[in-house]
Amino acid sequence: MSDQHITKPRLSRRTLFASLLILVVIPITMCIGIFVLQDRKYYFISLLILLYTMIPFAMVFEKRKPQARELIVIAVLAAIAVAGRGAFFMLPQFKPVVAIVIIAGVCFGAESGFLVGAMAGFVSNFFFGQGPWTPWQMFCFGIIGFIAGILFQKGWLKKSKLSLCIYGGVSTLLIYGGIINIGSLMMFTPHITWEGLLAVYASGFWFDMVHAIATVIFLLLLSRPMIEKLERIKAKYGLIDP
Repeated sequence: MSDQHITKPRLSRRTLFASLLILVVIPITMCIGIFVLQDRKYYFISLLILLYTMIPFAMVFEKRKPQARELIVIAVLAAIAVAGRGAFFMLPQFKPVVAIVIIAGVCFGAESGFLVGAMAGFVSNFFFGQGPWTPWQMFCFGIIGFIAGILFQKGWLKKSKLSLCIYGGVSTLLIYGGIINIGSLMMFTPHITWEGLLAVYASGFWFDMVHAIATVIFLLLLSRPMIEKLERIKAKYGLIDP
């Protein structure tokens, strides 16, 4: 077997540019919102995050015009995530959003995964309440979908339930929980201390655990039927190729 068949695909320039925006520009923008704008302009920061996200997503279509049905699929996935978050409003942290974002990243690529996550966090907070936490939630949802897309492209994340559930549970607990708890602390004080971090992680541990368990459950229930349907739609209409 030639090296061409065993070499893992390299990340495109588009994905590397998206990584720069997501891992560098968006965190800097969030810090500006905290330290310069005093957490008062969270609508503005949230819209900037969406704008940054749309740039690499638009680059997916650099060689052709986007088809309406491609954009509709992404919008529908974001709407399902929003509806799912609203449907389980009575159960704190027991939400399907991360599961749907992971599926979006796997099926349509890292950029789409981040866009679905960021849009879901922003739109759903019109129902749950907008605030300084919105940019943090947008980033946390989005980064999990983005990483899922990259890991799948590199062949390290599979479409099997086991692979998706392991990634979903670990990423929800460590990535979402790890970042959102820092955000919670910074909403109260810009001065981060080890004592403060320990307190916020300890108080949020069980919420993060419930969130992780919910992600695993929803991936067990939704991943196979959703991925099969999305793959059929991609094959039938020649939609976005990650």
